[in-house]
Amino acid sequence: MSLARSASALALLSAAFLALPMMSAQAKVPPEQTARLNQDLTPLGSERAGNADGSIPAWTGGMSSPPKGIGYEKGKHLPDPFFADKPLFRVDGTNTDKYDAFITRGQKALIERHSTYFMDVYPTRRSCEQPEHVYKAAVKNSATGELVAEGNGVAQAIMASPFPIPNNGLELVWNHTLRYRGYKLQRQFTAIPVNQSGDYYEITVHDDAILRWSDPQMSDAKDLENVSILYLLQTKSPARSAGYVVLVQETLNMAIESRRAWTYSPGTRRVRRAPTIAYDNPGTNSDGITTSDSFGGYNGAPDRFNWTVRGRSEKFIAYNNFRRVLTPYKELISKNHINQEHMRYEKHRVWEVSGKLKPKFRHIYAERVFYIDEDTKSIVATEIYDGRGQLWRVQELGGGVQYELPLCCGSGNTVYDLMVGRYLMLGLINEEKPIDFDAQHLDAKRYTPANIRRLGR
Repeated sequence: MSLARSASALALLSAAFLALPMMSAQAKVPPEQTARLNQDLTPLGSERAGNADGSIPAWTGGMSSPPKGIGYEKGKHLPDPFFADKPLFRVDGTNTDKYDAFITRGQKALIERHSTYFMDVYPTRRSCEQPEHVYKAAVKNSATGELVAEGNGVAQAIMASPFPIPNNGLELVWNHTLRYRGYKLQRQFTAIPVNQSGDYYEITVHDDAILRWSDPQMSDAKDLENVSILYLLQTKSPARSAGYVVLVQETLNMAIESRRAWTYSPGTRRVRRAPTIAYDNPGTNSDGITTSDSFGGYNGAPDRFNWTVRGRSEKFIAYNNFRRVLTPYKELISKNHINQEHMRYEKHRVWEVSGKLKPKFRHIYAERVFYIDEDTKSIVATEIYDGRGQLWRVQELGGGVQYELPLCCGSGNTVYDLMVGRYLMLGLINEEKPIDFDAQHLDAKRYTPANIRRLGR
């Protein structure tokens, strides 16, 4: 069955998936569904065909190498392969009714609050492409991947998103959490909190990771010994924060053991266990604008929320923002929101997933809504609600591709606090070196409490 050949088909699909959260967490995909991969579905499980009116094209393989004639140079930021594209139209306060079905509630709130906020919508480019070994892993995962420990862990799968053909909302969240992002990588990035008056300061950070889930030597989740990610963050500036180090050993089955984290503080010169690097505790280097579990859209244990699928829809989302990465920080910053002149939006199909706080748990968020791109499997936008049901924070991430690898990923992460009127830009590499996606020198011995004391000093 086509997932988006017509509006009626999309509506039927959405209605059918509303019932899926009631299914067993261990429900397996039947063979006839798995067989759809590499047929009417892509290897990662998205709909290969375009939509009814042609505004979303068919997926024909994405981008697997630098296009000719754009001046690509290894070691420098990627040139925009779509530089010649022109906006099809602009969405702003004058026409939100016309495009209401295609904008998220978060985008609508930003448009209503700020007369200067707009979205230029460009032709849709389904650029996402992953390496062939990732596609092979996804096909295998579709038949073997399963949720365990009441949804707090994943078994059998490896390398790629564990559920290419998802049964429920929780599997969609795990697809995002365990999506392929490479194996060993490092970067230096900048975070910029911007207050109500438009004043800001820069935070410079170095981080690196071994994504053990995507280790090409692993063949099954059990090989990981329950550690899916090794992550290390070092704050370089401003001076008051320099030397602060965070170490995370992310677990795969969080019912067996929760995330292990440590911090080194230059003020005390001590390494401490850090259970606060999780859930709704303030995010590191976020100036209090976001939570630990909101980095990257969402991360960590999914146990505090009931996840349900609201359906699938077509939305204007930030995508293929090569131009944003090439823009100096000063030009990106404006009062109330980032400078939208440097943003590109495209219409893509997304899963809409709602996470409502379970009665027995506490969290400052009562509900969070994720828009998950069908091609990248990653969260591309969020809406976050407080205990009164009021929209509190809006997060814009986006999708795209590192075409020289290839690797599906977005560019930048912006969090808007609608109550306070501040926003935070994260993961900026515009004035830094490009991310090193082949940091083979990284070793597991680096990710120990003893080592972060040395790094801090």
